[in-house]
Amino acid sequence: MAAAARLLPAVALALWSGFPAAVSSRRDALELGDADFDYLATEHETMLVTFYAPWCGHCKKLAPEFEKAATRLKGTVQLAKVDCTAHSETCGRFGVSGYPTLKIFRNGRDSTPYDGPRSAGKTNTHIHTNKQTGLLNVYVCVCVCSDGIYHYMKKQTGPDSVHLQAEEDLQTFTDHYDASIVGVFSDADGSRLPEFLRAAALLREQFRFAHTTDLKLAHEYGVTSESVLLFRPPRLSNKFEESVVVFKDFLTIGSLRRFIRDNISGLCPHMTMENRDRLRVHDLLTAYYDLDYHRNIRGSNYWRNRVMKMASKYSGRGLTFSVANQKDFLSELEDEFGLGTSEGEELPFITIRTQLGHKYTMREEFTRDGQSLERFIEDYFAGRLKRYIRSEPVPERNVAAVKVVVAESFDDVVKDGEKDVLIQFYSRSCSHCKKLEPVYRELAETLSFDPNIVIAKMNAADNDVPLGYDVQGYPTIYFAPVGKKDEPIRYEGGRELRDFLKFLKREASHRLKLGGLKAEL
Repeated sequence: MAAAARLLPAVALALWSGFPAAVSSRRDALELGDADFDYLATEHETMLVTFYAPWCGHCKKLAPEFEKAATRLKGTVQLAKVDCTAHSETCGRFGVSGYPTLKIFRNGRDSTPYDGPRSAGKTNTHIHTNKQTGLLNVYVCVCVCSDGIYHYMKKQTGPDSVHLQAEEDLQTFTDHYDASIVGVFSDADGSRLPEFLRAAALLREQFRFAHTTDLKLAHEYGVTSESVLLFRPPRLSNKFEESVVVFKDFLTIGSLRRFIRDNISGLCPHMTMENRDRLRVHDLLTAYYDLDYHRNIRGSNYWRNRVMKMASKYSGRGLTFSVANQKDFLSELEDEFGLGTSEGEELPFITIRTQLGHKYTMREEFTRDGQSLERFIEDYFAGRLKRYIRSEPVPERNVAAVKVVVAESFDDVVKDGEKDVLIQFYSRSCSHCKKLEPVYRELAETLSFDPNIVIAKMNAADNDVPLGYDVQGYPTIYFAPVGKKDEPIRYEGGRELRDFLKFLKREASHRLKLGGLKAEL
């Protein structure tokens, strides 16, 4: 009983701190500090370290996931943690300024930020009011999950580039779920191999690298001199493009990076949560369906081949193509494209998203001969498609001092070339928005005598926010003056009536007309 009583404080501390030093001996993640960090870190070829603070809420949420990953990676990659409130010297040495901070160490010396996939985690937005200035600070935290850590760190093990010595090695390496980049060189002492290895060291977190000093291994691919081969994943093999692409430029880190970027995706890549941002820098058509390259390669390629046919036909016209697992993007499709729960269960759901943020959906059923998809693409290039806009209904009566704007009416109200417009983006569930509401309404009433300015608001949670307005938290306020509708000004002042009027007097395109006694403000 006495022993149990002695354990209670330690257990309580462990539960509170998130990363339990009191029971670290039972954990697979090491607890490091100022005295032993350098000594113990050098014992591990690759180590992931999280720098945390016991009071940090996000650190507490990360702790169990980090421990799970440490257990799964045991014997492959060492995971460790440092309490920065107790070991500030180590944290300061590695530039830790926020918690948790994750860094990858190699042989205890070189460190790089952990930049692994975080799609399986949750994004939380936290809003804090500065009591002195009245300004709102918005913090967005992306939580890391054990699966993300595990899969990312598995890629960090082993050499930057695998040395292939026989044809069997090459076949084994390239028969992989992901693409493979293989350097072919005549000997180990040439100038091009070291440059390739430097590139591999820099890019290993994104791509798989291997090399050989036996030129004969590349003869099958028509290569007789030193070069680099890009092997696309066998699961994406198709008749519309080559499975192996040969690098023909002068080898530098920059030229190799560009070669991989321009060729790794092919005509119709498999879009995932990890590569979507890279693919969406272009106008992109995506077919969403029950794609599963782990369990059903043939079925996944059935629809992809039909998209590939169109990608081949319209190549070079500025529209790129991709396929994706509908379940991975279901929430996004429901929120941004209005996909109903009964739609797209068997047939692909087709969307186009442009660089400017314009969205289009194919409402005609995807026919197996691909003709409906071709008609959709032709209508897109001809400008006959109507943009999909997620919008609440346009209000029938809009007589209140604060004008209600929805996505469908945004251009008519906010981009009116004859009026200055102050637009607040809000959410109905936002407590800070509710607190601001009486002040914002008073502002609108004060300026109601001025026909040249509009005070407006839009529910950004249920309406598409136009390009040019960066809304990451609520409330977010912009001012769109006459003559500068494409360059809206973000309002970052105080939240009192006097603060708003001072800003508008400075930024408005005309002299404000204030009503009643408020003209003295």
